[in-house]
Amino acid sequence: MVTTIEQKSGTTVWSLDPTHTLVEFSTKHMMITTVKGRFANLSGTIIANEENPSASSVEVEIEAASIDTGVEQRDEHLRSGDFLDVETHPTITFRSKRLEGAYGEVGDEFRLVGDLTIRGTTREITLDVSFEGRGKDPWGGERASFSAKGKIDRRDFGLTWNQAMEAGGVLVGHSLKLSVEVQAVKAE
Repeated sequence: MVTTIEQKSGTTVWSLDPTHTLVEFSTKHMMITTVKGRFANLSGTIIANEENPSASSVEVEIEAASIDTGVEQRDEHLRSGDFLDVETHPTITFRSKRLEGAYGEVGDEFRLVGDLTIRGTTREITLDVSFEGRGKDPWGGERASFSAKGKIDRRDFGLTWNQAMEAGGVLVGHSLKLSVEVQAVKAE
């Protein structure tokens, strides 16, 4: 579970809605086909500072075992010590360090820089983020939405398992494209 963050003056706290938030990845298989997957279980908090957006922050925790590529045999391999090693490293985390640019109007774009930890290894990554909008839900709550894209080299996180192809190249691509759709609910 994401740690509790103390709310500071001028900020609002938002909780990620896991039923309306999607964390996906894609990579090449055999260097010719794109394979996609997602993580089903996550939690997170956004601390938004509308007066000073660069002072905003994000924390996300993903259950590594919730990986889903649509093929159970592949998912089990991805959960194993060859890849995520979920028995030893049950969570993937992201903690922002800084926000570059402002948001407030639908379509505003900014960069979110933070520490991504996979398999116990932490590396700084940058996500290109777009503010998708904000509004009231039918239950009286307030929601905000963001989309983000990024790219990492899985080897930087100790995910080095691979198999050489007879015709050259490798079975699993090194580059992972990340795609995130977030809907967050304002805390009361």
